[in-house]
Amino acid sequence: MSGQHAVLVVDDDAAIRRLLHAALSRAGHKVTEAENGRAALNAVQIDKPDIVLLDLGLPDRDGLELIQLVRSAGPAVIVVSARDATDQKVAALDLGADDYVSKPFDSEEVLARIRTALRHRLSRHAQSAVISIGDVEINLADRMVTKLGEEIHLTPKEFGLLAELAKAPGKVITHAQLLRAVWGPGHDTDVEYLRVATRGIRRKLESDPSQPSLIRNEPGVGYRLTNI
Repeated sequence: MSGQHAVLVVDDDAAIRRLLHAALSRAGHKVTEAENGRAALNAVQIDKPDIVLLDLGLPDRDGLELIQLVRSAGPAVIVVSARDATDQKVAALDLGADDYVSKPFDSEEVLARIRTALRHRLSRHAQSAVISIGDVEINLADRMVTKLGEEIHLTPKEFGLLAELAKAPGKVITHAQLLRAVWGPGHDTDVEYLRVATRGIRRKLESDPSQPSLIRNEPGVGYRLTNI
C-alpha cells in the first residue's frame, strides 16, 4: 500500500508514541497522537485518520470501549497493547478491531499490519467477487474455487469458511465470528467444526497441508487468510 495515509497513535506512554511516530513518518505516513480516550475521540472527528493504533490501557477509559466508537467513524483499528492474553485479543477483534499487535512490538511488523488493514479498509465497500491468493482463486459470486486453473470441490461449509476469510485477507477472524457466519447462531463455541473444515480446505488447497501457508491459525483466537 503506497502513498501517504493519516495514522492516529493512541497511547498514554510518550516513549511508545515517539517510537511509532518516528517509524510511521519514515514510512511516509502523516501522524497525529492522543494520550487518552477523550483526546482520541476528538482526534478521530477532527483529523479523520485512515487508521488508528490503539492502546487498551488508557488512563481515562478502557481501550476496548473505544474500538466500536472509533471504528464507526470510519478508520481501521489496530490494537497495540501489552495485554497479550487470548481473551483480550478475542474481545478486541470481536468488537471490530482489524488486527492486534502485542507489546513489545517490532516496528516493521506494525507497518506490515497497517498495510494489510489499509487494503482491507479500501476493499470493504468495493469487495471483488473474485479473490486471488497465490495460485488459488476464490469466486464468491459463483461459489467456485480453483487452483492453478483447476476447479476444486469444497463442501458447503468449507467454502463458507474460506469465503468469510477471503472477504478480509490478512485479517484475523475470531472463532465465534466464523462460527456465527457459517454455522449460524448457537454455534459460537463449536470450535471443532472449524478445525474439521480447515483441515479439509488445507488438504484440498495446500501444497503441503502439514505446513499450511494459505490459512494461518491464531491459537485460541481465530484464523486469517494470508494475503501474499
